[in-house]
Amino acid sequence: MSAGHPLLEALQNRIILGDGAMGTMLYAKGVYINRCYDALNLESPAMIQGIHSEYLQAGCELIETNTFGANRLRLKTHGLDHQVEEINRAGVEIARKAVHEFSQKSLKSAWIAGSMGPLGVNSEPFGPLKHVEAISIFEEQARALENAGVDLFILETFTHLSQLEAAVTAVRSVSSKPIIGMMTITEEGTSLLQESAETMVNALNKMPIDIIGLNCSNGPSAILDTLEIFRPLTQKPIATFPNAGVPKQVGGRYIYLSTPEYFGSFAKKFATLGVNLIGGCCGTTPTHMRRTRDAILSTGHSGKTTTKVFESTKPAPQIEEVPLAKKSKLSSKLGAKKFVVSVEIDPPKGTAFAKALEAAKICKDAGVDCINIADGPRASARMSPMSMAVILERDIGIETIIHYCCRDRNLLGMQSDLLGANALGLRNVLIITGDPPKLGDYPEAASVFDVDAIGLTKIVRKLNLGMDLAGNAIGKPTAFHQGVGCNPGTLNFEEEMNRLQQKVDAGAEYILTQPVYDHKTFEKFLKRFKTFAKQPPLLIGICPLASLKNAEFLHNEVPGMQIPEEILKRMSKPESPDLQREEGIKIAREALKEFRKEVQGTYIMPPFNRADIALSVVQEFIEK
Repeated sequence: MSAGHPLLEALQNRIILGDGAMGTMLYAKGVYINRCYDALNLESPAMIQGIHSEYLQAGCELIETNTFGANRLRLKTHGLDHQVEEINRAGVEIARKAVHEFSQKSLKSAWIAGSMGPLGVNSEPFGPLKHVEAISIFEEQARALENAGVDLFILETFTHLSQLEAAVTAVRSVSSKPIIGMMTITEEGTSLLQESAETMVNALNKMPIDIIGLNCSNGPSAILDTLEIFRPLTQKPIATFPNAGVPKQVGGRYIYLSTPEYFGSFAKKFATLGVNLIGGCCGTTPTHMRRTRDAILSTGHSGKTTTKVFESTKPAPQIEEVPLAKKSKLSSKLGAKKFVVSVEIDPPKGTAFAKALEAAKICKDAGVDCINIADGPRASARMSPMSMAVILERDIGIETIIHYCCRDRNLLGMQSDLLGANALGLRNVLIITGDPPKLGDYPEAASVFDVDAIGLTKIVRKLNLGMDLAGNAIGKPTAFHQGVGCNPGTLNFEEEMNRLQQKVDAGAEYILTQPVYDHKTFEKFLKRFKTFAKQPPLLIGICPLASLKNAEFLHNEVPGMQIPEEILKRMSKPESPDLQREEGIKIAREALKEFRKEVQGTYIMPPFNRADIALSVVQEFIEK
C-alpha cells in the first residue's frame, strides 16, 4: 500500500477530477478503431499530447497514459508485441510533457496514472490463460510504466476479479505506488461474469489496492446504483469513470443521452454518495469533464465517506475454413481463372421490386454471373441489399454480391447482420466504407463508422475462421467470399493504393474498381497493383454514360467519380439523347475491350438499372 502519497492525502480532503476518454477523442480526430491506439504514442505523439492538454485545460487533475492496451497480448494482434516497453515509455513521456507545459502556463500540475487494461482474453478460472502467465504479461507492462516514472497505476475495465488480482500482483511486484483498481459492470450491477457487487467490493477490499471503484459500463446510472452498495462496505477511497451512457431512441431518433450536462448531474450524486475520484470513460470529452468539475465544486462535498453510508486475441478455434472454390459460384469461377461478369442493380427506394426482378432475369438469361446490389448508394434510404439479394436468388436463381458499408451499423450490428446473411445463404459480399450521410437525402443522420472497410474485412476474415471480433467461437464458420473496392482514378493515388494493400493484407479475395474511362489512369493503377505480393482477382468497373447530362452529374456530384475531359467532349458531340447513349455504350465497350486481358472480370453499372444497356456493353465478353 502507499500511505503518505500526495494523491492519497489529497483524497482525504477533496474530490479529485480525473480525465475522460482517450479513444473517443482519437476517433473524433479521424483515427479508426481498427488502428492500434497505443502505437500512436510512437506514430502521432503530438496528437496524444494535444488530447492530454485539452483535459488539463478542462481542469482534470489526473490524466491517464495512452497505454490501456499496451500489453504483450493486445499488441500482438498488431504485430507490436516486441514494443511493449517502447510504447509504454512513450505514453508516460508524452503525458509528462503535457503536464509540464501546462504547469509552465498555469502554475498547476496533475498526477500521471499508468493505464493498464485487461489482456483481451479470459484467464483462469474462466479462460485458457494461466494465472501465472497473466501475471507475467501484466508485470512486463507495469515495469515499463514504473521505469518511465508514472505517479500511480490505474487498472481499469476489468471484467472478472481473478484477472484484476493478477494485474495487482504484477504491479505490486515492481512498485509500491498507489493503485486504482476498477471493474466494469452490466446493467444489473454484476461483473460480466456475474460476480455480484458484494463479491466485488469484498474482493477489492482484500487486494493491496489503494483506491477501488467502477468504470466504463453502460453509463453513470448503473454505476451509481452499484456504488451505493460499495460505499458502506469499504473504508477505501472510491473512484468512478463511467461511460457517457448508451444511445437511446427519443422521438424516433437515436441520441446519446449522456450530454455533458447530464453527466455533470451524476457527478453531484457521486459526490454526495462519497466518491473520491471522478472521471469519464468511453464517450466522454473535455466538455464532460468541465461540467463534472463545475458539479463537484457546486456540491461543497469533500469526497469523504458520508453517514449514509467493468480487436480480443483469443486463440483461434480448431475449425476448418471453407475452401475458396466452395464458397460460391463466383469464387469457384474466379478460382478457375475464368472471366466473370457482374451487373449492378440498385435496390428500390420503396417496397416494389418488380423492375429489379425483371432486370435480373434479363441478365441471367444472357449469361451474367451475378448481380451486384448496392448498400444505400449515395447515402440514400433504399431496400436492404440483403433482403433484395434473398429475393433475387430465390425468385430468379442468380447469384448476388451484396455491398455492405460501415456507415450505418456499429460493431455489434455488423456481426449480427453478417451472421444472418450467411444463414440465409448469401456468400458474396463487397465491403465498403460508405458515403457520408451529408451527401444524401438525410444529411442530419448520424454516421457510425466504428471501422472502415479495412477493419470490416478483418472482421469478416475472423468470422470465416469461426470467431467473432472478440475472439469468441461462433461454431460453424461463415463462408463469405469477401471483396473490396478501389478507385484507380482517385486524386490521392498513393493513399488509395496503400489502403488497397491493407485491404488485401486483411483478407480481401477479389477487388471491384470504380468506373474506368481513361486508359492511362488504369495503366498506372495496374502497374502499381502488380507490385503487390498477393494479387486477388480484379473486376474492372464499367459505367456506361447515358447522356452528357449523366456524365456531368457523375463527374460533379458523385463521390469517387471522375470523368476525363476527353470523355466529356466525346459525349457532347452527339446532338440527340439516343446518339449520346450510343456514344456512352461505345466508350464503355472500348474500355472493357482494351483491358479485358488485364483483369479477370467486369462490374457493369448501367444507368437507371437498364439491363439492356449493360448487355450492350458486355454481351460479347460473357462466357457461356
